[in-house]
Amino acid sequence: MNRLTIVLLLTVAHISLFGQNKWDLRRCVEYALSNNISIKQQDIQAQIAQLTYKQSDASKYPSLNFGSGLGVTTGRSIDPNTNQFTTQSIFYNSFSLQTNVDVFNWFNKRYTIAGSRLDAEAAYASVDKLKNDISLNVAAAYLQALLAKEQVNASKIQIAQTTAQLENTRKLVRAGSLPELNLVQFEAQLATDSFTLISAVGTETQSLLLLKSLLNLDAGTAFDIEAPPVETIPIDPIAELQPELVYQLAVKNLPQQRVNQLRLEASQKYADAARAAMFPNISVGGSLGTNYSDAQNNATRFLIPGQVDTIATVSGSGAFVVVPKTGATFFADPYYTQISDNFNSRIGINLSVPIFNGRSARTTWEKQKLTVKNFSLQQELDNMSLKQDIYKAYTDAMTALQKFNASNKAIEAAQKAYDFSQKRYNVGLLNTIDLIISQNNLFKARIDRLSAQYDYVFKMKVLEFYKGQGLKL
Repeated sequence: MNRLTIVLLLTVAHISLFGQNKWDLRRCVEYALSNNISIKQQDIQAQIAQLTYKQSDASKYPSLNFGSGLGVTTGRSIDPNTNQFTTQSIFYNSFSLQTNVDVFNWFNKRYTIAGSRLDAEAAYASVDKLKNDISLNVAAAYLQALLAKEQVNASKIQIAQTTAQLENTRKLVRAGSLPELNLVQFEAQLATDSFTLISAVGTETQSLLLLKSLLNLDAGTAFDIEAPPVETIPIDPIAELQPELVYQLAVKNLPQQRVNQLRLEASQKYADAARAAMFPNISVGGSLGTNYSDAQNNATRFLIPGQVDTIATVSGSGAFVVVPKTGATFFADPYYTQISDNFNSRIGINLSVPIFNGRSARTTWEKQKLTVKNFSLQQELDNMSLKQDIYKAYTDAMTALQKFNASNKAIEAAQKAYDFSQKRYNVGLLNTIDLIISQNNLFKARIDRLSAQYDYVFKMKVLEFYKGQGLKL
């Protein structure tokens, strides 16, 4: 065994030890859907849309707000209790409770709430669309990794055949039946086959790294996939994947088509809400309030003995009108007495009639109507593109099937040619170069069949994807 072969076997053994944790396709898809960062980000956007809907829905209930004020005023100010100017410092405390409810607004809020709900549903449908896309990408990467593994196995078979030819030729050279040149030619072919195997192993490693990136796995994580025979991968019969049938199911089931429909319906609701905003709005409001001020005083009056106040004179007599002189003692009303005495309430009906506001309401409505048209056109465009994609996918699947059938015939012919070449070589009727060419043709036919088979399976999976019923794993 030469040095190149030893190094090659050690490399393959290392790769086999590296990937002990084998994942099947179902596990890969489920893990990607749970851990993909793009899906998590899209889900956050859907949650934000859901919160917007909840806020919009809560707007149909009456508002209720409580307020309180506490402070000191100095200098010239207005006493909050007497509404008189004063220059003394005043300590005040006030409380208020206010409510307002829309009685009739031409269903503006109802349409807005409906639009917000449809937007939230569209956001979650967008999450489903992204999950479908990720599932298809993971399936494609998984099949690509399986193909890389099969190519590694085919390269190993090629090396085994070349090694067997080399040993047989070595015996014939020792026996003098063949010249030593034949031995050198097979040694060169073995080196070429070893290089091909190393390249195939590198492609396999790269395929697994790509799959790990889609799964959001750390690049250093031990990872390998199950390698079931490609024939065991379930696919729908081609009769169930006719393009018109697939299109009808796609329009009904694909998340992107649901997103388009929900966005269109939401825009229609917003247009109705914008139109309602141009009409009068009736609401009912009310409030409760009270306050306290240390400037609100009461007085206790008393007579001053021996003193009088002149309040008038009698015309023509010189006589004075006098009354006993009084004094007063001032004191602030108690806190809770003022809170009770100063209680006030208000209730009223408000009518708002938009007359002219720079054409803002009408412009908003007309813009929203154009948005409806735009969403309708986008839906029509996406449906047309979807139908074209489905017909293309069907054509690709049929072409891949024909290539696969042709590759089966090619490998049968290559196998027969190689068997005849081997027999002729063993009896000395064929030179080494021709035998190597025949062997390489067989190897190429095997690789071509593998590629055609996996390409056919993937194209069929794409058609399954368009049905919107999930991938068969």
